[in-house]
Amino acid sequence: MDASATFRLATAADAAAIRDLTRVAYARWAPLLGREPRPMVADYDAALRRHRFDLVERDGELLALIETVAQPDCLLIENVAVAPAHQRRGWGRRLMARAEDIAANLSLTEMRLYTNALFAENIAFYRRLGYRIDREYPFMGGAAVEMTKPLPPAEDG
Repeated sequence: MDASATFRLATAADAAAIRDLTRVAYARWAPLLGREPRPMVADYDAALRRHRFDLVERDGELLALIETVAQPDCLLIENVAVAPAHQRRGWGRRLMARAEDIAANLSLTEMRLYTNALFAENIAFYRRLGYRIDREYPFMGGAAVEMTKPLPPAEDG
């Protein structure tokens, strides 16, 4: 990982950069699905008004992001995207850890995410991080996978 990279919260002005990064990060999955994955076509102007985006930048370049949504019972990970040139450098793992920190700060005790059943590499990554598959269900001509990870209760003190 690059020590000169920094984390920051996104603002409305970041919508185009988030859209661009997400499109290139997910492009490799489009041929497998036969369509663009949902994050490639999301409305990030609207999402920035409703969701939290944590960005990783270096010298003004967006390297990676995680989009989270606080829900009453969990923190939902809506999107994790890493620029192709920066993949396999630990950013996904750091972003997932950051999401767990966000959940802990909100006193939430569960993480949740959804992915496509065809994304075996992603499912294996999430399993290594302690996520379990809760269910699979039909979605857009394929199958979606819901995964959760319980978090330890907040420590008193």
